[in-house]
Amino acid sequence: MPFFAYKARNARGELLQGVLESQDSGAVADQLFNTGVTPVEIVATTKPAANAGDGWWEKLSEKKVQPMDVQLFSRQLYTLLKAGVPIMRGLAGLEESAISKSFARVIRDLRESLDAGRELSAAMRRHPEVFSAFYVSLVRVGEMTGRLDEVLLRLFDFLEFDREMRDRIRTALRYPMFVVVVMVAAISVINIFVIPAFAKVYAGFKTELPLMTRILINVSNLTLQYWPLFVGLIVGAIVGFRMFTGTTNGKYKWDKFKLRLPIAGKIMLKGTLARFARSFALSSKSGVPIVQGLTVVAQTVDNAYIASRVEQMRDGVERGESILRTAVTTGVFTPVVLQMIAVGEETGELDDLMDEVAEMYEREVDYELKTLSSQIEPILIIGLGVLVLILALGVFLPIWDLGRAAMHKQ
Repeated sequence: MPFFAYKARNARGELLQGVLESQDSGAVADQLFNTGVTPVEIVATTKPAANAGDGWWEKLSEKKVQPMDVQLFSRQLYTLLKAGVPIMRGLAGLEESAISKSFARVIRDLRESLDAGRELSAAMRRHPEVFSAFYVSLVRVGEMTGRLDEVLLRLFDFLEFDREMRDRIRTALRYPMFVVVVMVAAISVINIFVIPAFAKVYAGFKTELPLMTRILINVSNLTLQYWPLFVGLIVGAIVGFRMFTGTTNGKYKWDKFKLRLPIAGKIMLKGTLARFARSFALSSKSGVPIVQGLTVVAQTVDNAYIASRVEQMRDGVERGESILRTAVTTGVFTPVVLQMIAVGEETGELDDLMDEVAEMYEREVDYELKTLSSQIEPILIIGLGVLVLILALGVFLPIWDLGRAAMHKQ
C-alpha cells in the first residue's frame, strides 16, 4: 500500500506531522479522524519520513535504541493494558514520555502501523534491530490468545534476566581484561623506549651479549623498523576474523570453539543454556507449540553451535521423538538437567521445571563469576612473572657480567 504524509491538528490546536500507510488519502483522513485529530494536508509520498525534521548531525549523534528501552517499554505497556487503557492511547503516551528519540520514532511507527490495520506483532516485525524474532513471536502468541499483557510481563522478566546475566559476565571480565591491556602496553613501551636505550649502552661494551639480550634487542629493532607492517597485520587479522565470523560456517566454528576455552568456556556454556531454559519456559507458558517454541528459542541463545543443537531437538520432536531423547542426542545438557526434563515430560510441568533448570544454571554461573578472578589470577601472575624474568635476564645480565669482569680485574 502507498504512503501518505499528513499534517493535522489535535484538540489543543497543536500541529502534528507523520506518515501513514493506507489505500488512499480518504482512508488516511478517516484514520486521523478516528484518533481525534483533524487533517490539514495529506500528500502521497514514496516512503516513510520518520526522520523528517532532524539534521544530519542529529541523526549521526543520536543514541541507538538500547535493550533497556525495550525492557521498560514491555513493563510500561503491560501496566497500561492491565489497567484497561486502549493500546493506541497507551502507545501515544509512551511515545510522548520516551527519553530516546530513536525509540520514540519506533513507537510512532507502531502506532501508524496499527492505524493502517496491522497487528502489533506485524508492526514490531518491521523493526528487527529493536524487537527480536523471539520477542515478536511471543507478542503474536499473546495477540492470538488474548493474553498480551501477561506475555509482556514475562518478556520483561526475561529481558531483565538476560541483562543481569550479561552484566555479570562483563563485570567479571573487567579486571582480567584490564591486566592484559596493561601488560600489552608495558611490553610496547619497553620495546619502543627502554630496550633501545639499553642497547646503546651495551654497544659500548664491545663484547658478546647474552642470548636473551640479543633476542630482546632484535625484537625491539624489528618492532621499530617494521611497525607499519605489524599494524597492518593486526588490522588485517581483525578484519579477516570479522569476515570469517560473519559467515554462517565461520560463526558456527567460532561459537563452538568459544565453549571449549579454559575457564571462560564453561561459563559461556552455562550462561547460554540458562538463556535457553528460560526462553523455552517462557514460550511454553505463553502457549507456544513445542516445535514453534524451539524454533524461536534457537534464535535467542546467541550461539550458533547451541542454536544448531536446539534445532536438532526441534527436528527430533517433529519426527515424533520425546524431548528427553532429543536433548540426550545434543550432548550439551548435564545428567541433572536431563533428569528434570524427563520428570517434566511425565508430569506435564515441563515449563516450571525448565524455569528451575534456568535458575540452577544461573546460580552456577553466578558462582563461577564470583570465583573467576581467583581462577584467572594464577595465570596472570605466572604471565607477569615470565615477563619480568625475561626482562631481568635480557636487561640486567650484561650489567651483571660487566660488574663481575670489573671485580675480577681488581
